[in-house]
Amino acid sequence: MEHPIRERVEDLAQRRELALSPGSQRSIDRQHERGKMLARERIDYFLDEGSFHELDMLARHRAGDALADRPYGDGVITGWGTVDGRKVFVFSQDFTVYGGALGEVFAEKIMKLMDLAMKVGAPVVGLNDGAGARIQEGVVSLASYGGIFFRNVKASGVTPQISVIMGPCAGGAVYSPVMTDFVFMVDETSYMFITGPDVVKQVTGEEVSQQDLGGARTHTSTSGVAQFISPDDKACLDDVRYLLGFLPANNMEEPPVEATADPADRRCEELYDLIPASANQPYDMRDVVRTVVDDGDFFEYARDWAGSIICGFARLGGQSVGIVGNQPAMFAGVLDIESSSKAARFVRTCDAFNIPLVTFVDVPGFLPGVDQEHNGIIRHGAKLLYAYCEATVPRVSVITRKAYGGAYVVMDSKSIGSDLAFAYPSAELAVMGANGAVEIVNRRELTEAADPVARRAELIEAYEETYLNPWEATDRGYVDDVIDPAETRIKLIAALDVLRTKREDLPNRKHGNMPL
Repeated sequence: MEHPIRERVEDLAQRRELALSPGSQRSIDRQHERGKMLARERIDYFLDEGSFHELDMLARHRAGDALADRPYGDGVITGWGTVDGRKVFVFSQDFTVYGGALGEVFAEKIMKLMDLAMKVGAPVVGLNDGAGARIQEGVVSLASYGGIFFRNVKASGVTPQISVIMGPCAGGAVYSPVMTDFVFMVDETSYMFITGPDVVKQVTGEEVSQQDLGGARTHTSTSGVAQFISPDDKACLDDVRYLLGFLPANNMEEPPVEATADPADRRCEELYDLIPASANQPYDMRDVVRTVVDDGDFFEYARDWAGSIICGFARLGGQSVGIVGNQPAMFAGVLDIESSSKAARFVRTCDAFNIPLVTFVDVPGFLPGVDQEHNGIIRHGAKLLYAYCEATVPRVSVITRKAYGGAYVVMDSKSIGSDLAFAYPSAELAVMGANGAVEIVNRRELTEAADPVARRAELIEAYEETYLNPWEATDRGYVDDVIDPAETRIKLIAALDVLRTKREDLPNRKHGNMPL
């Protein structure tokens, strides 16, 4: 007589087989026709081979007659595995099951995963491809979203949270991704919006497509909701794997160090030619960054949004660092509403996860204009100021050229806590540029001069010689050293090395009150 356990094992195997493909063949084919991978295919591709351990594979909804079918897994796959040998928790929404719509059991699986990730101290990667709340389960679905949102906030700054939008994400479903640390989107096949095109048309009369309203290009270039865009599912998952390599598992650990063949004492003499002789001539700060960092690798954050500032991850001497830099190639590198918000978010993310900050400064000031003032440039600029002031990670700044006015102070100056501040001989630390300063300070003299044009030129030249240099700041200790640009990499690696044991505690408080 066969042992009863064997019969149960056979039954288990059959149930598991059903759970592996809960959607209809028609829905599977439609997913592939759209150029999208299936939920399990995404997990298999993303994680190290053979490392996935699934949770709640056999869970099913409890909605009763509201939903006739009870597929195993209830439309979402959850579990853990490894990426490059490091532990990662992942959930993958299955669009072939009820369109990936979230119900009670669906949400419970995700919440259980998030709770476990918090206990263990490991990142959570959410592969989103769902139609929002499951209508048939009514208010239960909405309350279930609330449970996920609550955990997003609880885990914020504790374990890295990464949202990958690989299909629709609409209504209340968008709030979980936007509260995570990083949002990835796939071009042409993913979108996010609160209300869809039909509702927009009904309410406002505007006609707009799903992609124009909330597609990947819209959110990575116009709204700033997402930071990364990829051409297809596989490229997107590759980018997520790459990002994880810069991040620690949690806020109590240091970021991973990766061995590099790029010498720490490598001189960067290319910088002599990258930075123009004229202070009014643009150049690409990305070129400066790539010249200095290990192997020229710079993984940019929100590349297509708020282009007057660049942010991203790189390595210096194998150590993971967050890079912030003004971009003279876009609006002369001014700080505006969007660039201030972008950099503030990035600085806080790096600080939360113990990633040192390196700031390249070339800023002529804040963007003037009625629109900027009326939309709160004061408040938004203060976000970046606040973010730098509260950051306790190692902070090093390099002034390459312009450092004017309040914008200089905001860009991690010595006075707001930068640990080490370097400047090139080309650096110009001043309240403002020569033209503006002369017009204000010497207005009466110019009015009374016999030759105002010639006198203005003389005064500008005198101002440039006196103020547009790093020497007064050096005299007063606002700059720790004026360095040869070719030594930038050497100086930065040495600075990060000495700051590796930095310890700085914030005042005991519930939390600060950032000017949001």
